[in-house]
Amino acid sequence: MSENNLLPSGLPRIETLEMRGIVKRFPGVLANDHVNFDIKAGEIHALLGENGAGKSTLMKILYGLYAPEEGEIYLNGEQITIHSPTDSINHGIGMIHQHFMLVDTLNVAQNVALGLKSSREPRLDLDIVSERITELSETYGLKVDPQANVGRLAVGERQRVEIIKALYRGAALLVLDEPTAVLTPQEVDDVFIIFRQMARDGHALIFISHKLDEITALTDRVTVLRDGKAIGTRPTSEVTKKDMANMMVGREVLLERYRPEAELGEVRLKLENISAVNDRDQQVLKDISLEIHSGEILGVAGVSGNGQRPLSEAIAGLQPVAEGSIFMEDSDVTGFTTSEMLGAGLSYIPEERMHDGVIKDFSVAWNFILQDHVREPYSKGIFLNFKYIDEHSQELINSFNVKTPSRETPVKNLSGGNIQKLILARELDRRPRVLIAAQPTRGVDIGATEYIHNQLLLQRAEGLATLLISEDLDEILALSDRIMVMFGGEIMGIVKNEGVSAEDLGLMMAGERLEAVLGKSK
Repeated sequence: MSENNLLPSGLPRIETLEMRGIVKRFPGVLANDHVNFDIKAGEIHALLGENGAGKSTLMKILYGLYAPEEGEIYLNGEQITIHSPTDSINHGIGMIHQHFMLVDTLNVAQNVALGLKSSREPRLDLDIVSERITELSETYGLKVDPQANVGRLAVGERQRVEIIKALYRGAALLVLDEPTAVLTPQEVDDVFIIFRQMARDGHALIFISHKLDEITALTDRVTVLRDGKAIGTRPTSEVTKKDMANMMVGREVLLERYRPEAELGEVRLKLENISAVNDRDQQVLKDISLEIHSGEILGVAGVSGNGQRPLSEAIAGLQPVAEGSIFMEDSDVTGFTTSEMLGAGLSYIPEERMHDGVIKDFSVAWNFILQDHVREPYSKGIFLNFKYIDEHSQELINSFNVKTPSRETPVKNLSGGNIQKLILARELDRRPRVLIAAQPTRGVDIGATEYIHNQLLLQRAEGLATLLISEDLDEILALSDRIMVMFGGEIMGIVKNEGVSAEDLGLMMAGERLEAVLGKSK
């Protein structure tokens, strides 16, 4: 094999990979409908589509997790059959999952070697593994220490370990599943440099993302899937973000959010010096103080795991407060239960919708009345008012455009976007004074995201005070009047939206306080 057909790592490159006429069915669903997809060496090819469009199914077929019912896969012009991830890896195909597959208690070399045979059985050959990791790190600019404990690595460093794992196993083609979902803007810039270098060196990269800005900035071509079909493949330079959004949804999509000047009212929610510890006696919130006014959205930015969830749960009555006070308007509600907080005028969209937001085996109608079924008009004394429940749930289905076969359909049969719209409808139907919206569009497609954003802005105009917690910085910047950044359970700073850049927010998300960031900006 000539040197031109080798990657810098010495492994053979994949010149072309084609998936032709791929068909995959699940009960009641045609997930992939004769899909064609191809990629070449040195190319970054985006795969774009709403939830349920068939992206994950197509990539799971490529990685050997599903078997297609029809269609063929060709590698460098020759047909291949992939029965398992082992087959896929043996063909030089690797996958980097959105949720990292790493063991925190092991170091980098041990994580990379995990599951691989040692050349010196039964002894481990971690010295050989470490040497190879160092070579790959230098080749691709990955800056990974083989001896570093994974549990102590930052999120961006963990991402690099996942890339090293795939490269170590000989991946010439990498499937990148939402690789930037938990990264700061600076970490995204760093990982894009790595991806571009890999492409220049001859790797083929399939980039799955819902962030149109990133697709525009990084990729060479984009293939859009909708309802299991490939709508089209275009050079990225020839399509706008609006073109891509319209192809995904099949209609005109408004990407910009109109957020008029806030008309602030009274303080609806106030936290004074809140601190909290978790069940392992570790401090998760430290001296948190904030105010949210009527008619205001306060956005909370930060990398996952920096106190956002304990903050929302402390306000909602799910996380005990060790120190400090919480006020709803003029009432001290510190230590209130969740039910008491609802009675005080709070609504809560939880971070984990399937775990905390709905009961998946219950019907749509029954999920609309969770927590409220004991109150009128849902009940009369000890009896449920079934007629009102049915009528009102149908009204909410219609008003919030929840796509469901019927109100009796189990929630588990709905898409993620429609489950989120159901939760939003239920929480707003209470006419709350304060709303906590934690990750309201996580895993939600662009059409449902547009709808949820518009609802939050509509409620803002009607005077609702909203605490918006999101790891999507674009969402925070689009909706928030003020932005609070958290790191390590502390507030790094609170700033007006108009007076801060994404780069400044990224520095605070990485642990720099506002004062230091402003000093650098001067």
